[in-house]
Amino acid sequence: MKKIIFCLIILTITSFTFAQNYSRTEGKEVLDINGKPILLKGINLGNWLVPEGYMFKFKTTNSPQLIYTLFNQLIGPEESNKFWEDFRENYITEDDFKFIKESGFNSIRVPFNFRLFASEENPDVIFDLGFKYLDKAIDWGNKYEIYIILDMHCAPGGQTGDNIDDSYGYPYLFESKTMRKLTIDIWTKIANRYKTEKYLMGYDLLNEPIATYFDKAKLNPYLEPFYAELITEMRKYDTNHIMFIGGAQWNSDFSVFGKPLDDNSIYTFHKYWSATDKSVIQSYIDYSDQYRVPIWLGESGENNDQWIKEFRTTLEENNIGWCFWPYKKLDAESNVVSINKPADFDLIINFAESDRKSYENIRNNRPEATKVKQILAEYIENIKIKNCKVNEGYLKALGL
Repeated sequence: MKKIIFCLIILTITSFTFAQNYSRTEGKEVLDINGKPILLKGINLGNWLVPEGYMFKFKTTNSPQLIYTLFNQLIGPEESNKFWEDFRENYITEDDFKFIKESGFNSIRVPFNFRLFASEENPDVIFDLGFKYLDKAIDWGNKYEIYIILDMHCAPGGQTGDNIDDSYGYPYLFESKTMRKLTIDIWTKIANRYKTEKYLMGYDLLNEPIATYFDKAKLNPYLEPFYAELITEMRKYDTNHIMFIGGAQWNSDFSVFGKPLDDNSIYTFHKYWSATDKSVIQSYIDYSDQYRVPIWLGESGENNDQWIKEFRTTLEENNIGWCFWPYKKLDAESNVVSINKPADFDLIINFAESDRKSYENIRNNRPEATKVKQILAEYIENIKIKNCKVNEGYLKALGL
């Protein structure tokens, strides 16, 4: 009997010590790997693994699929593939993580596209391309002691129904058993791979589900049950890391939720172009108070420095961690670092915005391929952090 009791004590101590190796939640607090409260101050690596048109100064060519098609039209699929490999290798590097750490951030959100792991055309096959990049983010997070949140920005079938989820203009995910299964299959493979990573904070399961212009009475009831199913399956592989759960309608609506789905979870909201006082986040605070669960601003920004400072201050006054958007962007001030615009880049922009509905128009409007390659080679050099311009006013607005 004494031996059994002793073994139980050792098991309990061992389990507790093991749990201390990972960040976790406790009531309304987020705790770091040492079990101490931490206020998350983060930045989003937008555009790296989910290209967005506006970060290239494109307007109508705005989703990853449309951007990839544009580059195929410009220089052909072989050269385009080489460009995107160079882009991913240079847009975010270890030097970026070092800079982010030295700037004062303690966390990074990494948006990724499910298409780095699977295709909707062949949903029974999961491949490993995405791990090439997520592994780097995890490794650099461990090296520089920066907490990493992995964000499925684009889910199979589309969870948002707009350009940002690389979908077909509707959140087909929720009405498709096959797409939901594929989402679970990808996330469980990710969870199994990273279940013991120290500076991985957790998994942001679905970015901005169900845009406002769809029938929310029809679609919103799908959201929480799918989260529950997804978390149940992921917990079979990873019981260590935090589940980040976002509201409906661009992560803005928490009324779709009952009590928290997981004991180690954070509920996340996004807020853009609003007032900056407490009233705009009161509903999220109410949810946090009612259920004693942490809340977190997963995205905000794309505004002037004064707005950033005011909203960031409101969040911190209410002990709400934040992660502003984005880190890096072409020729812009509403982000941490700005990429210098290559000479003649407007040739690419003009072609992107031209009428490319017919092959005749593509042939007639396409700039000369050799010139395009020169422009893109300059762009690849310019995206390296050593060649970017730091927006000091933006960092100051973030209190860093």
